[in-house]
Amino acid sequence: MKTSLYNDHVALGARMVPFAGWDMPLVYRGIIPEHLWTRAHASVFDICHMGEFEIKGATAEADLERLVTLGVASLKPGACAYGYLLAEDGGVRDDVICFRLAPDRFWLVVNAGTLAGDRDWIRAHLSPHTTFTDLSPATAKLDIQGPGARQGMEAAFGQALPPLGYFHFQEVTIQGTPCLLSRTGYTGEFGYELYVPANEVPRFWNCLLKSGQILPAGLGARDTLRVEMGYPLYGHELRLEWRPAGASRGRFMDMAKPFIGRESVRRELETGAYRVLVGLLLEGRMAGRAGDPVMKDGVGVGEVTSGLFAPSLNVAVALAYVDQAVSRPGEALAITVRGKSLNARVETLPLYKNGTAREAR
Repeated sequence: MKTSLYNDHVALGARMVPFAGWDMPLVYRGIIPEHLWTRAHASVFDICHMGEFEIKGATAEADLERLVTLGVASLKPGACAYGYLLAEDGGVRDDVICFRLAPDRFWLVVNAGTLAGDRDWIRAHLSPHTTFTDLSPATAKLDIQGPGARQGMEAAFGQALPPLGYFHFQEVTIQGTPCLLSRTGYTGEFGYELYVPANEVPRFWNCLLKSGQILPAGLGARDTLRVEMGYPLYGHELRLEWRPAGASRGRFMDMAKPFIGRESVRRELETGAYRVLVGLLLEGRMAGRAGDPVMKDGVGVGEVTSGLFAPSLNVAVALAYVDQAVSRPGEALAITVRGKSLNARVETLPLYKNGTAREAR
């Protein structure tokens, strides 16, 4: 499948790759320059492949409380929160962001690769009076990320943006088009997510680029940015066969309420019998890859889920699930990469400490 911006990416010379069933831009100018531009200025990412569901009605809140791990009832209109959609056995079906637009109206933003399964699962668990609409085909999403995002967007669109707190959103009109503007982010930097009608996204994309302050960035830079922050990617740090206890150490789950998969997660949290997600700093530019074993004194103690060269840190890094006994910051470990042992040290997440995501601008 192709997003509405496919031809624009090709015209910009992007290297296109398959991702979650979509042809997506991996890189334009280079992963490192795109990464560093995002950290210092602002980049725009095509995220049109992700899914958006609307769930509304008098029973919508109660249904969502059962379906997702986050506390839905405590969300006020204009606020959003991150959590998990779990299977009955506690396995992670997806990680989602829930938006509350009104007392009886919500959005769920879901991953592209899990969209169809999420849609069927959610529909099967809704009350008869709750209305479900898959907005994905008609909705496009652009992520404008970086400390210069607001300045660049206001220059491009010729209008001021509303002040938004972190994990808040607002329905706005930009250049005559109704949009939803949010601040959740996946890079660790200040920025926005702009949800627009799919047939209008090329106009928004090109308007942003014409400003000269915002440059395009691909999935390659998006991956290096999120790994530096320790943010999980479904299929790497989160999977259906894993429960989320180790990924978040109990965060993003309101254990005081009943939700699908809760008992399995509760048992795991109580026993403590799970590996935890940590960040690893290596000593050079050579990185481990997903599936590489993590070792301690020649004994396997974990597994890499993501590994790459981190441009902001000028060193290779990894995310890995490891035994809790070796998860303390400063712990000396090793990653076995194609028969070679690479020294690694456990580091507190995020690996990159200077992100601007929570700043007010």
